[in-house]
Amino acid sequence: MSIRLSLANLDRIAGKAAIPAYRRDSLSPGIVHFGVGNFHRAHQAVYLDDLFNTGRDHDWALIGAGVLPSDEAMREKLEAQDWLTTVVEQDNAVSAARVTGAMIGFLSPADKAAIVRQMADPAIRIVSMTITEGGYFVNPAKGVFDPTYPEIIHDGRNPDDPRTVFGLIVAALKARQAAGIVPFTVMSCDNIPGNGEVARDAVAGIADLADIDLGKWVRDSVAFPNAMVDRITPATGARELKIAAEEFGIDDNFPVFCEEFRQWVLEDHFSAGRPAFEAVGVTMTKDVEPYERMKIRILNGGHAIIAYPAGLMDIHFVHEAMQEPLIVEFLEKVETDEIIPIVPPVPDTDLYVYFAQIKRRFANPKIGDTVRRLCLDGSNRQPKFILPSTADRLRQGLPVTGLALESALWCRYCYGVTDSGREIAPNDPNWDRLQRHARKAKDDPLAFLAMDDIFGDVGRSETFRRAFAHSLKTLWEVGTEETLKRYLSDKL
Repeated sequence: MSIRLSLANLDRIAGKAAIPAYRRDSLSPGIVHFGVGNFHRAHQAVYLDDLFNTGRDHDWALIGAGVLPSDEAMREKLEAQDWLTTVVEQDNAVSAARVTGAMIGFLSPADKAAIVRQMADPAIRIVSMTITEGGYFVNPAKGVFDPTYPEIIHDGRNPDDPRTVFGLIVAALKARQAAGIVPFTVMSCDNIPGNGEVARDAVAGIADLADIDLGKWVRDSVAFPNAMVDRITPATGARELKIAAEEFGIDDNFPVFCEEFRQWVLEDHFSAGRPAFEAVGVTMTKDVEPYERMKIRILNGGHAIIAYPAGLMDIHFVHEAMQEPLIVEFLEKVETDEIIPIVPPVPDTDLYVYFAQIKRRFANPKIGDTVRRLCLDGSNRQPKFILPSTADRLRQGLPVTGLALESALWCRYCYGVTDSGREIAPNDPNWDRLQRHARKAKDDPLAFLAMDDIFGDVGRSETFRRAFAHSLKTLWEVGTEETLKRYLSDKL
């Protein structure tokens, strides 16, 4: 029989999973974190749990915060178990569970004033976030903050009633400035190139709209370190709840399942101090960009490469996609022919060894990661994970056959029907728009590239347009499998 996760039951759980080596009442808050989803709880919260287990830095505990209704639902689930989380780490051959206790509270998104007060407290020295690629109000084609979003305009004009994470941060920074308190560091943990710089532009951009002097103070005084984060963490569903209960004997409202591998490369740039992250395996560096580019283009780009053909072929799990030779060979060819050769060197890293490790991670059958999750939010992910490689190759006069095929597969997926005729449920915040353009593109392939805010200069390149149009036309004529075969035999 499973044991209900709670502080009171930790001793009983100890025989089933690793538990914190520290007392929870020894912790005090030092970090407010927005976006308490699975990735955060499998990544930053685990690193902090490891650090607290060494007996040090107990004044850096986490307080969760959010702005969405889903954040309130998560808060209620975690509150019922004393903010504890079961993290199940699954390697290809071994699974192990641990209970983490780095979070000691979670502020309701309904109480914005409380969130601002907490961030204004001098004890809070870092505000971190995992709010997904789409949460930064970035122009997809240009990759920079766009102040014309209605939510941003609202927060700039109504600084005392913010609706966004960045508006809340600005309100707290304004309070700290007025009180003469050192500003906290704003630490992005999202998969965005230059995530610290993008976060800075968003915070300072809202501050500019409210008070130009405040915007200048933000740019001059607040640290926004760049970071590269990595750990495959699927969504939690009935499968994960059942495994946690039956295999590990823990009744957890929202357990996290993840691969054993994790990586965090962090720019050592902080306004008000930081935990000793390096003591638990975080790579602290002056320059994150080489690591970031490697991860985003090879790993996240690799996810996109396998996602859309697998989705069109009705494959459910990612590890099942990696059992399909056509998809694996497609991944290998695009990566080794077109992506890896233009990724700049990374310190102490062999890019081909890194890619081999990624293939092993993708093939892990225990993770239960879904193809649909990889297909999610292409309108935000494609401009960050795929199109930069395409743009670089076009600038160098190099062929883009495989990358253009990947973009065509995304277009074909957005049509909303698999090769077998099965309907694809909406899978993007901009699904209606994507589907409208994808359906026009069946007869006029270039109609999809008309989304200039996504494709930018890539969509205007004649080389890319020809390759994309030919790939999409072939997909409609002969289907995904035959198109992949033609590409792999250099007949596309």
